[in-house]
Amino acid sequence: MKKITAPLILLGIIVIVTSCSNNTQKKEEPVDTKTTGVSEMQKKVDEYAPFKLTADISHLNDKEKEMLKLLFKAAKIMDDIFWLENVGDKEEFLSGIKDPATKRFAEINYGPWDEMDDLKVFVKGYGAKPLGAEFYPKDMTKEEFEAFDDPNKSSLYTIIKRDENGKLKTVWYHEAFSQYVKEASGLLLKASKLAGNKEFAHYLELRSEALLTDDYQPSDLAWLDVKNNNVDLVIGPIENYTDKLFGYKAAHESYILIKDKVWSDKLSKYASFLPQLQTELPVDPKYKKEVPGSDADLNAYDVVFYGGDCNMAGKTIAINLPNDEEVQLKKGTRKLQLKNAMRAKFDNILVPISNMLIAENQRKHITFDAFFANTMLHEVAHGMGIKNTIDGNGTVRHALKEQYSALEEGKADILGLYLVTRLNEMGEFGDTDLMDNYVTFMAGIFRSVRFGLSSAHGKANMVRFNFFAEKGAFIKNADGTYSIDIEKMKSASKELTQIILKLQGDGDYAGTKKLLDESGIIKPELQADLDRLESAGIPVDIYFIQGPEALGL
Repeated sequence: MKKITAPLILLGIIVIVTSCSNNTQKKEEPVDTKTTGVSEMQKKVDEYAPFKLTADISHLNDKEKEMLKLLFKAAKIMDDIFWLENVGDKEEFLSGIKDPATKRFAEINYGPWDEMDDLKVFVKGYGAKPLGAEFYPKDMTKEEFEAFDDPNKSSLYTIIKRDENGKLKTVWYHEAFSQYVKEASGLLLKASKLAGNKEFAHYLELRSEALLTDDYQPSDLAWLDVKNNNVDLVIGPIENYTDKLFGYKAAHESYILIKDKVWSDKLSKYASFLPQLQTELPVDPKYKKEVPGSDADLNAYDVVFYGGDCNMAGKTIAINLPNDEEVQLKKGTRKLQLKNAMRAKFDNILVPISNMLIAENQRKHITFDAFFANTMLHEVAHGMGIKNTIDGNGTVRHALKEQYSALEEGKADILGLYLVTRLNEMGEFGDTDLMDNYVTFMAGIFRSVRFGLSSAHGKANMVRFNFFAEKGAFIKNADGTYSIDIEKMKSASKELTQIILKLQGDGDYAGTKKLLDESGIIKPELQADLDRLESAGIPVDIYFIQGPEALGL
């Protein structure tokens, strides 16, 4: 998916840390607000603009509304599990923080590390964030893990712990979080009885079972058949962004969605172009030999709940799922555009950024339709390219390990822009000005790079920004604004697409790390521009007022 979107670790930490042993965290004492200053922490909280998640549910029948109440409860349980995966016991952690602003900021970040500022510690008594979060023992080295002989150790759905003798062992999620998943499973089963759509009911039944077995593929396949329902749900261990040690472990999250049928109808036709677009990728045939599943759809939704991984700090505004490579090749993916959240970021963040950093004569090209299309085709691009290395030695995800997420996000962004261009050439975006997409794309780089270099999206954006700069795709004007050269940006986009698809197909870990290490950096001139955005009080992201009450249930 993701969630548009997958974070990687700071370069400095990569150089210094060779094991998790230096990341041991110890809780010592609560924050002393007299020394930290409430006002400074409140400024950090204020970097997130509040936004109420709601939607028109007048078209839902009584059973669907009752079903929604159950889905909210199940979705909240995923949030509880993610706290355990990211930092540990939520109540114990938060109870040690006395300053209200610090506590609120900790809730936004699901821990004591500022996810949008290179994981800086902001709660006294905590050290650097463990690369593997709570998925691995903090004293485990990479070498110890590699030597650990267990076929399930790199599964998306296992936690690594130590046994009574101090040896490593794997524990399946359904065992590690048994009390949580049993409750969530029961709620989904009850909800399935109220679902008016038979495909959605079937998905809920299978997802209920998957929470108890960690076998998610049957429910992933069933979810791809869910196309005509009013309500949708994404729930379970999904993305591997939080595991920065290896990128193996999936973290729990949840979304509750209300379908926007009018916008969905506009998008439905683009799914049919995916097989053709795959064959036309600007790369050697061996890097596009896989054929994406054709049973894919594009839809727009109003999201009414975010829980867990997707709710931490920077919020996802579109989803491409399932992530399972076998499912993608066999059947495809669903690409869900979260229209209300997308609109919130456009109005509150992208437009104000554009007014400061985009040349005045190009600001007319900053449009919501272009932002929506760029985001949509980012998600489409996730399902394209290649999922298995061309040498037959497994998936790209496993070959690139912790470097995978940033490169995959970089691929989706740059390939998405190529797809916009290609569809325009085919006449499918003929009623829009392609300049809108390119200028809005440029503004989007400034938005996403503010996520920080610990974020896969932030690092991917810096690779693209520095590549564009090298190729002359934009210039910086005397007044501090930026102007794009669309023809040079088209050429640079195509070239970077080729580089990334080749790195993925070759499973080139060393080459990927080199690209990200050398180009995924913020240079002083750009940092000064980002500081200007901060000084102007432009939000970094949004946080949600959400739940059954916000929806009027």
